[in-house]
Amino acid sequence: MDIAAYMAGVGQQARVAATAVARSTTAVRNRALLATAEALDAARAELAAANAKDLARGRENGLDSAMLDRLELTAPRIDTMIEGLRQVAALPDPIGVITDMTYRPSGIQVGKMRVPLGVIGIIYESRPNVTVEAASLCLKSGNATILRGGSESIHSNQAIAACLARGLAEAGLPEASVQVISTTDRAAVGELITMPQYVDVIVPRGGKGLIERISRDARVPVIKHLDGVCHVYIDSHADPEKALKVAVNAKTHRYGTCNTMETLLVDVEIADDMLPLLAGAFAEKGVELRGCERTRAIVPSVTAATEADWEAEYLAPILAVRVVDGLDGAITHINRYSSQHTDSIITENYTRARRFITEVDSSSVMVNASTRFADGFEYGLGAEIGISTDKIHARGPVGLEGLTSQKYVVFGDGHVRT
Repeated sequence: MDIAAYMAGVGQQARVAATAVARSTTAVRNRALLATAEALDAARAELAAANAKDLARGRENGLDSAMLDRLELTAPRIDTMIEGLRQVAALPDPIGVITDMTYRPSGIQVGKMRVPLGVIGIIYESRPNVTVEAASLCLKSGNATILRGGSESIHSNQAIAACLARGLAEAGLPEASVQVISTTDRAAVGELITMPQYVDVIVPRGGKGLIERISRDARVPVIKHLDGVCHVYIDSHADPEKALKVAVNAKTHRYGTCNTMETLLVDVEIADDMLPLLAGAFAEKGVELRGCERTRAIVPSVTAATEADWEAEYLAPILAVRVVDGLDGAITHINRYSSQHTDSIITENYTRARRFITEVDSSSVMVNASTRFADGFEYGLGAEIGISTDKIHARGPVGLEGLTSQKYVVFGDGHVRT
């Protein structure tokens, strides 16, 4: 296969389809989503057979149990995909909404209208259910999309693509509105991220290596985050019971997520009282603690932390712990080591809470809440395409609105500028 020619064809078709999707009505796009849900329900046997091929090849290639689990399309996971499509169809449509209308002294009215981005390329690994999640959000927000899943899920993704095609046809939308790349050749990724004439934005969902490569080589804007080095700071004005509950949840609710706490900061004024309680709670959960010298002076069983620990995204039952000199010390540490994903303060002091949310430069900043809430569903977005730590356009969990832009609209009645 001539990969460059193939990808150029995909891009050209996506650009044409984007126009049709953008001008379609909410009802048409919702019909495509609901028809896709029906197609998935009717194709359970085909989906299971295709997924079985991927699982068999994965075992032959030595994929570990965690990867195989992510790859598997169980009946409940198919149910979740179907329900997800119905939920996205029920979400408010952001396209065409006009806001901030004001009269100018000249008599014209000026406002902003929300519009699709155009063509969105999404690159992801392992989980075939991402194919449905990504396609549904892009379609609902009036965009065409090009999906490139991992080679390990090629058969599953193609079976899902067939259901998406049936749903689009049922609604009268071009099949190219959602295209799933049919080749496992990695060169396809290189082409996708260097086609600004066809692709408006790239969203990578995967490991740090994938995202670093795309960020480095892309000629198309990228919505991404590299790491989730999230912090919880326990202030001297914290409620001890509340602090313990939030810190344990932020670390142990799930270990392998980007919004899991990786560093715990404790104010020196309460460290003698709080650290033994925290150490005991984490020991019960099997979490290894790596601490600074002041932490180890209070809890000697803690392993000595190195400089690398303050920058680490463990994604494992390991936690870095540091005693800091009050709010100033916490903010300084976070702004030095945070990946600007999610950081939280535990305090009953309103003034300190306000300083924290003002001065900590992260995409989500919280007060008295677990970092695990940094999620599109929990934020009321319905669903998310991913998390962005960029500072332009979309930041934090990216839902439907994050897949759109705005343009100015002006209303006049024969007005001319003098």
